[in-house]
Amino acid sequence: MNKSPLTLAIGGLFAMAAGIGIGRFVYTPILPPMVEALSLSKAEAGLIASANFVGYLAGALLAAVRLPGSRRAWLLAGLALNAICLAAMAATTSLAFFLLLRLLAGIASAFCLIFSSALVLDRLAATGRSGLSALHFSGVGIGIAASAALVATLSDWRQMWLASAALAMLAALAVVVIVPADAAPSPTAGRAPRTRLSSAFIMLAVAYFLFGIGYIITATFLIDIVRGSPAIRHLEPYAWVLVGVGAAPSVVLWGALGRRIGILPAFAVASLVEAAGVLASVLWLQTLGVVIAALFLGGTFMGLTALGLIGAREAGEGDPRGRIALMTAAFSLGQIIGPVFAGVVYDATGSLVWPSLLAAAGLVLAALLSLASQRFAPRTASASRAARTPET
Repeated sequence: MNKSPLTLAIGGLFAMAAGIGIGRFVYTPILPPMVEALSLSKAEAGLIASANFVGYLAGALLAAVRLPGSRRAWLLAGLALNAICLAAMAATTSLAFFLLLRLLAGIASAFCLIFSSALVLDRLAATGRSGLSALHFSGVGIGIAASAALVATLSDWRQMWLASAALAMLAALAVVVIVPADAAPSPTAGRAPRTRLSSAFIMLAVAYFLFGIGYIITATFLIDIVRGSPAIRHLEPYAWVLVGVGAAPSVVLWGALGRRIGILPAFAVASLVEAAGVLASVLWLQTLGVVIAALFLGGTFMGLTALGLIGAREAGEGDPRGRIALMTAAFSLGQIIGPVFAGVVYDATGSLVWPSLLAAAGLVLAALLSLASQRFAPRTASASRAARTPET
């Protein structure tokens, strides 16, 4: 059955909401009551977060090779595994099982993102409606906001995981109905692309790595920071909702800025805005500071993800898939390192200020590297190419 481009984009939205918005990021609002109930250390909490990012890296690498079966089948498998892992988090108190479940959930999230993007974005491009891809990516913010609002109505961490699993399964059922079977893959689909790495690309990849570290510490511990600060603890139910509200339109807004000033300058601006949000999360522990931290974090991380992939696609010659895979790996490594580092420092010092200051400094350096990358390859930020829609 043929689906309209708008319907397909909505199907992609549900897939991104379930696999990324809920599957990857609902851990943040559930973390504080979990830590309190189970007496987890910050290092253990960071380790659980990093296990999810290790799984995401593994899933991205698996999805890059030829897998038997259709892309839709792998997408639905990812959505099912995602919901199962969310529900299973409520059935154990073992750190080892938490690590395993979040690892598997990371693999599921990567499959949801990559296979939904392959299915939906290919078809949107074929119909000349690539602009609707922003609706597809907005699912991340919508999933964050919806799951945060749901979790805020509950008090027990087990109920939070179960409710999140139910919400993810509802979104998955919508994908089953909306996203049709894919066409047969091309004969070259499983071939490893020939990748040529330029100096511009290497600098951009390092910037993307720093972005991974820079945003993930705040993304993991923001609600925990709010919960542990008496002056702003009443904002706990709302802070993560604000992150989702900021994320939903962010790809559209940063894409528009990229078309106006260039992809890499837009990446630099977004990095600096995110750095300001990271600083606000630990240095401005008042209501306005929390609002700025949440909106700046949510309003930049998906935009930076998309801008970085566009820049990588244009920062060299030959098939860009290899460069995009390397960018994903660099980003994933940053996400893996960040929470563990922050958790260890917190347990040693009793504060997340120093990890957050270093994260903000890394984002400033990422901004400088992206501008330096443009100098080595000015075409990567050309207005004509900047108008293209990101493909993941």
